[in-house]
Amino acid sequence: MDITIMAKEIIKNLGGKENILIINNCMTRLRVTVKSENAVNFDNLEKLDYIMKVIKSDTLQLVVGPGRSKKIAEEMKKYCGTNNNEEWQKTKEQIKSKQGKMAGILKSLANIFVPLIPAIIGAGLLNGIAGYFQNVYTVEGIKELPLWITFFQTLGGGLFGYFAIFAGVNAAKEFGATPALGGVIGAITLSPNINLFSKALGLYNSEIPLNSILIPGKGGVIGIIIAVAILAYLEKLLRRIIPDFLDTIITPTISLLIVGTLTIFMIMPFAGLISDGIIKILSFFILSDGPMAIIGGFILAASFLPLVMVGLHHGLIPFYMVQLTQTGAISLFPILAMAGGGQIGAAAAIYLKAKNNEKLRNIIRSAMPVGILGIGEPMLYGVTLPLGKPFITASIAGGIGGAFLAATKVQTIAFGPSGITAIPLVVPDKIVYYILGLLITYFSGFIITYLFGIPKNIE
Repeated sequence: MDITIMAKEIIKNLGGKENILIINNCMTRLRVTVKSENAVNFDNLEKLDYIMKVIKSDTLQLVVGPGRSKKIAEEMKKYCGTNNNEEWQKTKEQIKSKQGKMAGILKSLANIFVPLIPAIIGAGLLNGIAGYFQNVYTVEGIKELPLWITFFQTLGGGLFGYFAIFAGVNAAKEFGATPALGGVIGAITLSPNINLFSKALGLYNSEIPLNSILIPGKGGVIGIIIAVAILAYLEKLLRRIIPDFLDTIITPTISLLIVGTLTIFMIMPFAGLISDGIIKILSFFILSDGPMAIIGGFILAASFLPLVMVGLHHGLIPFYMVQLTQTGAISLFPILAMAGGGQIGAAAAIYLKAKNNEKLRNIIRSAMPVGILGIGEPMLYGVTLPLGKPFITASIAGGIGGAFLAATKVQTIAFGPSGITAIPLVVPDKIVYYILGLLITYFSGFIITYLFGIPKNIE
């Protein structure tokens, strides 16, 4: 079906363009905020054959599959016009009042980081490929790297080197601050001049710089999100008391001066303590030696599919960034990536059992390739979740793979899609363990599902 027709059908069933406030997308989903859910025809949406699942929350999520989500979103934006940001901000408090605190926090984090996912994937893969070959050349004793590796590192490093700025801009959009000012707040946290302030105030550890209370990047995206939330509050307050003819000059100047000062001298050190605490917790559960790492890896990976189910998994991106900026590598991402592998094994078992269910086998055939590449939503909403038991067995299998990766201390140098696509992102001397983890997860998903997870009447 033509993308334009799909977009118009979705808009119609969402209550028309007048009912649509915000249109966004991630790899597999359209994320739409509407004025009134009463105007949405959920029954018709769920009947559309190109929509795998409709998830009802403050932001409606329509799972349409990889590639297609971006095309439909762009077409819908053409038809609906620009996002009505003022009206969106007016309804934000009403939306938040319907959420639990933790769900609301994760939703806000997802709204900040979901638009960055295409850049994260592209930059992460380029960084991963460059990192792998850099290590190969280093092992072989070649000191002068080929120029193409430096080129890939330049392309990939553009995002991760200045991630703070992108996070600041998107946080400003989420909280209702001026996006450019949010970007400036993010940029402030990267300034090398912060070291001068740190030394002047006695907050710098010359022997172990990373242990300093105040250094560039300390606190990472956590500090930026806190700072931009304060920026949004201050901007709104100033605009209520400053005359309109002075607003353009006075409001951004005062906002930047106050929030910039708070960011450098209070928020960054405070967020740094939070980041250090997160690293200690992750180290205790998945970086320690012995049973605790295995138990922690199992629990984390086994609980990931339920997060994907409700669209909250993108809220974990700040934790990836904390690990990346604090330690130079990420252990949480590869562990959670095992969850998708459990679905592959489960789907293979179902395919083998459902010999006479051609409709189900066709869904599995279409979802399996993208699932192996690390995009699990088509398999989740088309196969494991609707059947029930395979969702549980796939989660258990993912936990087994996560336990193995935690035990073998697998880490990545970036994050992006999971599955085999993540192989270039893995620290080179751990690639074999990552591949073994995938195979263990596939095999576990198949065996557990074949023995205990096959629903009745699917043959």
